[in-house]
Amino acid sequence: MHRSLRIDKYAVCRRLAASVVIAVLLLSASIDAQGLSSARSVAMGGAHIGLARGVDAARYNPANLGFADYQQTRLEIAGVGADIVNNTFTLEDYNSYTGSFLTSDDKDDIMSKIPKEGLKISAEIEASALGFSMGPFVVATTGVGAAAVNLNRDIVDLVLNGNSLADTVRVDGSYSDAVGYATLGLSYGRPVLMLGGRELAVGATAKYIRGLGVERVVEAEGIATTYEYGFAGEGRLIAQTAGGGHGFGLDLGAALRVSRDYMAGVSIRNVLSTIRWSKQPEEHGYIFSFDTMTVDNSDNDELVVSDDYSRDISSFSTSLPSVMTLGFAKTSGSIVWAVDYVQGFRKEAAGASTKPRLSVGMQWLPVQMWPLRAGFCAGENKSPSFSFGSGVKASAFYLDFAAVVGSSFSGYSSKGLNVAISTGVIL
Repeated sequence: MHRSLRIDKYAVCRRLAASVVIAVLLLSASIDAQGLSSARSVAMGGAHIGLARGVDAARYNPANLGFADYQQTRLEIAGVGADIVNNTFTLEDYNSYTGSFLTSDDKDDIMSKIPKEGLKISAEIEASALGFSMGPFVVATTGVGAAAVNLNRDIVDLVLNGNSLADTVRVDGSYSDAVGYATLGLSYGRPVLMLGGRELAVGATAKYIRGLGVERVVEAEGIATTYEYGFAGEGRLIAQTAGGGHGFGLDLGAALRVSRDYMAGVSIRNVLSTIRWSKQPEEHGYIFSFDTMTVDNSDNDELVVSDDYSRDISSFSTSLPSVMTLGFAKTSGSIVWAVDYVQGFRKEAAGASTKPRLSVGMQWLPVQMWPLRAGFCAGENKSPSFSFGSGVKASAFYLDFAAVVGSSFSGYSSKGLNVAISTGVIL
């Protein structure tokens, strides 16, 4: 009787876990991703604050526009970049375990790879079109989006191993957050101080934000426990959604030309931001509880008390994650390099992390029209990764592309997909 009871509860638990996973992922189907559409930056590991010129300066540090040699008359026709990653499994892991019979050692290996905070999956996208820079000004339109999903380790353990007697499964710590929006930004930079060979400039980017959609889980909790007499549990999942909104944002930056060849800078993205979601704001909830469920009564629907609902709510506001970047770069010669330190200030949000990130990158120009780029990045909630890229510049036209691999030079060590391509004309 004990064996048959455990098997039934295993199935019930797996159905419960699958329901939670599906619900969380569906609430994150839509997908802030600064600089992903700049293939030059992606190829250099994201280290770009001291090198960004023209349209790129608006993305990384508008203060750079205060220096004449960082100003460009440039039309960026289009750029797009995507970064879809998880914090646990590499491509090699995926190929090893997908479709295979999992032994106990395999399951233990999988669980050992998942951090204590859980399995996190994030997706970030940035697409830009018709960005234009002239002198100290940049006008640019950008579409951005991000989603973050975190699954408690208990849920993954339950799916892999099932439940056992006196086992308690929690979903606390699981969350989901997703946002999509478009911006129209005006950037400006100007010098404010000259001292010897040093020059200080400041800049700002003012953004109008058009919210396209938001889905966020505002409450997710649940517990299920196996007893000798049966199976009991309760939980709730509440999410807010909206189909559109309006808002504004402000980025600030400062740049210091240390010498003719070296530049330092600091920028704070979204130092101010708000989106008021007023189009079809809704709340969706699912609440359930059950008690004394056994092998004999598991098909009795009356044992499970549940309620799901959707209702209109008042408009609500969200803000974009604030992120500070400090950088230093060598800016002249056939070889240039940059080092950036990035610190976010919000936890558990799409495109956000309170863990710092360090990026280093280098560009070598062996031939004027053919740059070679490489970089390395580590930190945030992502695994260390190498990046590579190149491009071609023919007369005024340029085309850049980049790809990111994993902690080794093999793509099999990658824990996701990160590519970018951008093109335009420098007049």
